[in-house]
Amino acid sequence: MKMAGPRCSSPVRLMAFMAFFFALLATGGSTAQVPVLLWSSDGLPPLASPAAGHITSNDQLTAYLNSAFGSGPHTVLLFLQDKLSKDDFTIFGGVYGNNQDSAFQNLEAALHSSSSSVTLPAVEWSGSSAIPALLQEKLGVSPLLVDADTLSHLSINASVSNLLLINLPYCTGLQKSCKEVLRHNDEIIGQVLSSMKAKNVPYTAIYTGLQPSRVISEMSMSSQPVGRSLLQAAVSNGTEPIMFNTSGGPCIMLWAQNLNISLSSTSGWTDLATQTPTLAGSMCNGTSSLLVLNYSGVILSFAMSQKFYSVSGRNWFTLDTVQLQANGSTANFIGRRGIYAPAEYSFHCQSVNSFRDALLVPNSTAQNTMDWRLNFIDFQIQGFGLANGTNFSYASDCAGFFTPGIWMGLLTSLLMLYIFVYGLHMIMQLNTMDRFDDPKGPSISVPQTE
Repeated sequence: MKMAGPRCSSPVRLMAFMAFFFALLATGGSTAQVPVLLWSSDGLPPLASPAAGHITSNDQLTAYLNSAFGSGPHTVLLFLQDKLSKDDFTIFGGVYGNNQDSAFQNLEAALHSSSSSVTLPAVEWSGSSAIPALLQEKLGVSPLLVDADTLSHLSINASVSNLLLINLPYCTGLQKSCKEVLRHNDEIIGQVLSSMKAKNVPYTAIYTGLQPSRVISEMSMSSQPVGRSLLQAAVSNGTEPIMFNTSGGPCIMLWAQNLNISLSSTSGWTDLATQTPTLAGSMCNGTSSLLVLNYSGVILSFAMSQKFYSVSGRNWFTLDTVQLQANGSTANFIGRRGIYAPAEYSFHCQSVNSFRDALLVPNSTAQNTMDWRLNFIDFQIQGFGLANGTNFSYASDCAGFFTPGIWMGLLTSLLMLYIFVYGLHMIMQLNTMDRFDDPKGPSISVPQTE
């Protein structure tokens, strides 16, 4: 078994919460969550912007709704979509300065024009009926299912509380694309808000989902990957990473395309990635992590540690040693160069080996282990800060910025610049002659002697 591995150019950009979405792209938690957007024609209680990565609990949402609908009658429009996640906004929201491409134009305009709005990018999802039931309890009325057409003919009594429920579909992948479905939903939102404005009824609108969505990616222009991408999520080629879990959740994660070992200079390579290991002996805490991969006759261990470095003002983790046990012998390989990353990141490298441009240096005196070699291909590991659950955090890559190609380009450019400057200097040193030969003067006579 293989192992895996805004500038807001327009004021109608779903306001400030889009910034939260970008920050949350790398910090999604294992708890299911849905976004909740609230806006009102006559004001909402203030709410501090949630920190990036914060998941609003049901208790926090209940407390805020208590303050928003604590007294007096309220007319609430609940736009309840079958599925909704923050990724729907980041993928289909036209967030790169092209508002015409956004599937949420009416929603953006409503948030911008409302007297106040509140955005909760991630609310803990505990069931499909949680938010409707919560609103029903706060308002003391049953929800009335309406659509844009019936609402235009409906008489609304603003002296009592009203809960108007507008169901919105989500894409199934069978007919329309997700973007077309979300754009149609946005048109319905616009029609409903226009009807409420025509009726001159104050309202509070809420847009959320029955459950989180699994966003369907738009078709790529090319089926071939372009460039290099760092592994920030579990690999989508059907393989899964090796993960060590504790009672507190995921603790260590490792993925490699190949885990090649060689026990002699004459034998070939053995790829351990084709086998499924047990993780007996693995451990982790706040300062050190040990991942032990037990294969048939072979044990491969990765020892990591983290500490605070005052120069950079942050914690860094290092892969200290890789230990290989086989045939009753043990060889240690020291990660002396380059295998480090910020503690909240993962480490990724296309090649980690012990014999060529070695990142792992052999440190063994046993004669029978002198020829042991390691060669890990497309290697990624993380021993701390696994806040993404089953996904790697952002990867710090071992590839340096100044690659041989870049150095060749820089040296060639410097040589051409030197030639240009030298030529310019020579031209500037040319002087105009201040004396010329007079062609009308007497010619020079040279006497001849015999």
